[in-house]
Amino acid sequence: MKQRRKNLLKFAQKISCDTLVTFEPENLFYMTGFWGEAIGLLEKNGETTIITPELEIGRAREESEDCDVITAERGTGLISSLIQKIKKNQVCTDCQNYSVMMSLKKSIPKIKPSTEPFYNSRIIKDEKEIQILKKASKIIDEMFDICSKKMKVGQKESELQTILMTYAMEQEMFDTGYKSTLNPLIIAGGPNGALPHAQVTQRKFKKGDLVVTDLTLRYKGYVSDATRTFAIGKISQQANETYEIVKESQKLGLKAVRPDVYCKDVDFACRKYIEEKNYGKYFIHSTGHGIGLEVHELPTISTKSETKLQKNMAITVEPGIYIENKFGIRIEDSLIVKEKSVVMHKFTKDLVQI
Repeated sequence: MKQRRKNLLKFAQKISCDTLVTFEPENLFYMTGFWGEAIGLLEKNGETTIITPELEIGRAREESEDCDVITAERGTGLISSLIQKIKKNQVCTDCQNYSVMMSLKKSIPKIKPSTEPFYNSRIIKDEKEIQILKKASKIIDEMFDICSKKMKVGQKESELQTILMTYAMEQEMFDTGYKSTLNPLIIAGGPNGALPHAQVTQRKFKKGDLVVTDLTLRYKGYVSDATRTFAIGKISQQANETYEIVKESQKLGLKAVRPDVYCKDVDFACRKYIEEKNYGKYFIHSTGHGIGLEVHELPTISTKSETKLQKNMAITVEPGIYIENKFGIRIEDSLIVKEKSVVMHKFTKDLVQI
């Protein structure tokens, strides 16, 4: 935790700030070890304070590391307590609430909104974070194995989701709370698979379906993300050929991942192959993204990204092909960037036919 705080302050200093204030639970957790309703304060001497309502104070004291925990009334009480501590500081905050930000500016003239120190620090994972991500990825692999054994003709997408989430929760792995979906998982059979972010439905699996199974779940705060596409019985020649194209594309993308490589070059490695096979127009999203305390973090693995990969970044590589009203195919792994990058998922990428 001390090293994280040093990194946070280092990046704060780069934007002329000596104090960090966080309202976001992910950044609070990263800074303090506590995930809950609170404001986190990190001062230039490394002193760290959690300001929290009384209902959270017991848990904040128990879960945080080397923090001064104080209580205040919700809303204006929390803000007043914060202002009393940092009036003269040069403050950076991740606050996204306009009215709260205006209130803070009246009392702290040198406050500026920026997420840069938080994301720039979080982009490189420490060993503790890497071990948690590896464990999360292992659980997801076990869930793919369950898919291979439990998926069947006549089963609803929602029924498979229930089976998988029951197992996940038994392993202390939970929904990410990602705001852009109503479901914890993506399980998309047949034509539903052509929607990259399909909602889980009551549709039943049929013979000849491809089933895109995207498992994005949180373990001890951290998110692992992987996708496999399964086949229900015999599939069409086009579906078979397309699957092999996506598989080879992903292989090329993984091979391109190493420190000092531009993110856009990883995207290019995947996209170029799919384009050469005349499916370029069906690859309709970026090749990947960072993972960590959020589903999507920096860096972005896209055609426009000028970011260079660095050792111990955690990213996904997930090319896909989506043909409207027919099928979708996506193969995705989470990995840790090393000189020889570590793919955290071991479940086969050969087509599994149910």
